[in-house]
Amino acid sequence: MQTTKTTRICMVRHGETDWNVERRIQGHIDISLNAAGIAQADAAALGLRGHRFDAAYSSDLDRAWQTARTIGQRQGVEVRKAPGLRERNYGVLQGLTTAEIAVRYPQAYARYQARDTEHNFETGESLSAFAERIAVAIETLAVAHPGETLLMVSHGGVLDICYRRATGRGLESSRDFAIPNAALNWFEVGPDGWRLLEWADRRHLERSLDESPE
Repeated sequence: MQTTKTTRICMVRHGETDWNVERRIQGHIDISLNAAGIAQADAAALGLRGHRFDAAYSSDLDRAWQTARTIGQRQGVEVRKAPGLRERNYGVLQGLTTAEIAVRYPQAYARYQARDTEHNFETGESLSAFAERIAVAIETLAVAHPGETLLMVSHGGVLDICYRRATGRGLESSRDFAIPNAALNWFEVGPDGWRLLEWADRRHLERSLDESPE
């Protein structure tokens, strides 16, 4: 990566959708936030008070864009769409729950569970291709903003790749770290690579629940 300065990034997973609740794979299907997700986006915006961002970028899928616009309005920063930050394309698995996948596509289900890095579920992206796309997208933005602080709003799969990139965790290893909706995740990208700063900060979400009327 051609940069001499480190870029600090806060990446936020979009707020909750009905398909999150149903544990249905969204991928590139455009699903909007539900009522809880809208409240989470507001809480994330409040949780970022006191932080200043030089620029903001979001996946162009609606659930991320809704979340990003809410935060951007509070921050007074223009949010730009970055299609490279989209979730993984899960091909024929999109729109299905894992239980449905196990019945309809048992071989694909086995590869999904095993985190096969080269299988693309017929019409989607392999895990390795997805990881490369995300690394290129984020590093390109980091190079464009050397030494600055960026806000990015994206998806659970994207954050999975970011965590692994920043900690050296392999793509094949099972996930043992949380990626909550609307949590705050901080890392740096610079000449020495990626470095994790803080992960899955949910304090703003807990406060918003405490302040809600019963």
